[in-house]
Amino acid sequence: MIFKPFSYQAFATDFLLTRNAAGLLLDMGMGKTIITLTAIAALLYDFFTVNRVLIIAPLQPARNVWSQEIDKWDHLQELTHSTAIGDVDTRIAAIKAKTDICIINVDNVAWLVNWLKSSKIPWPFDMLVIDELSCFKSPSSQRFRALRRVRKRIEHVVGLTGTPAPNGLIDLWAQMYLLDGGQALGKTISGYREQYFKVTQYANGYPVRWAPKPGAEAEIYSRLENLCISMQSADYLDLPERLDVMHTVELGDATQAQYQQLKQELLLPLANGYIDAGSAAIAANKLLQFTGGAVYDSDGMVHGIHRAKLDALQELVDEANGQPLLVFYGYKHELARLKAAYPEAVEVKEPGAVERWNRGEIPILLAHPASAGHGLNLQAGGHIAVWYSLPWSLELYQQANKRLHRLGQKFTVLIHHLIAKGTIDERIMRLLSGKELTQTALIDALKAEMEEYVA
Repeated sequence: MIFKPFSYQAFATDFLLTRNAAGLLLDMGMGKTIITLTAIAALLYDFFTVNRVLIIAPLQPARNVWSQEIDKWDHLQELTHSTAIGDVDTRIAAIKAKTDICIINVDNVAWLVNWLKSSKIPWPFDMLVIDELSCFKSPSSQRFRALRRVRKRIEHVVGLTGTPAPNGLIDLWAQMYLLDGGQALGKTISGYREQYFKVTQYANGYPVRWAPKPGAEAEIYSRLENLCISMQSADYLDLPERLDVMHTVELGDATQAQYQQLKQELLLPLANGYIDAGSAAIAANKLLQFTGGAVYDSDGMVHGIHRAKLDALQELVDEANGQPLLVFYGYKHELARLKAAYPEAVEVKEPGAVERWNRGEIPILLAHPASAGHGLNLQAGGHIAVWYSLPWSLELYQQANKRLHRLGQKFTVLIHHLIAKGTIDERIMRLLSGKELTQTALIDALKAEMEEYVA
């Protein structure tokens, strides 16, 4: 297939070609993969400035998306690639293969760095692409520490994400460090925090939460102007409208009283056992389970509490009148209850489920946002999503919603949210909205100036 880039894609490709470190903060569905592969092909075979590329991605994109894109486009047919996923022998073979590109999943990054060191094999990649850069937002994670050790050996680094600050600006340091080695935001996370943030909460004498100092946000954005560009699909693509619909779910007086008891006392007696939250942190998780209709006890047994959200979901199923629904759940017991209520439902991880959904063969597709948040194109199979349970993560929330609201969608996308009244559901929705404001500010601040590329 012949690739005819949009003007913003040509601009983004040139951005990658004119600097050794670059971040593409592109909205989901804007073609980060094809933009990056086009730049890789040019660097390998036109400019001869790159010898071998390592692409790190979440499991699904690493396994399928990148190789499929390479095989799809005519101008990429010269590229050779191997995939280091699976057992150790398969990974080693892929790394040793004489290919232009080696693709590996995020969870194997630390293994790769350690294996190369233990095998006394020199670092073989002079270009690194990190798909979903926000997977490396934690400076204490093994994956970040592993890449940090080899960062100086890599000449070209590209980071891709649509959600650079899922939990606030504090998340930016580790991601930007992997791009430029600390030039923009400093060499250490402690220095970054000290310069731009003030502590807002301590736990056991240690700081655990920070807020930006006055003027810090603007300064952070300015330091990233030459390193990153940001683009939103609404500015460049003719996408259908998206409507977010909030549905208030009434639990009933008796159930609401049980919820309040669990919240206040961290203990809920039941007919066949009890739920012991143990601490406020555990309680938050238990309360979220409760709003979905069931709770795990300390032995992992499931205790059904109510059917309020199942009943609310049934109303949406009836309202859809045969149109397929994508339903996001949060816990295994929710998946089990949804399957029991809808035997025709299919889990997205089942073999062939994505293909069947896009052919219109699945009436209800069940997905955990962590398994459907990256790399899945579901827009051909439907335009209605339902959040049975909300996630704490803005990144998962935004990524999951973009499975339907992306290029190729033909209908208005409806995103339904089942919010149990007077519960933690309402708080999570507010938190997601609050975090989105911070991230939107970052995205807006880094929007690319590209008048010369406008047709």
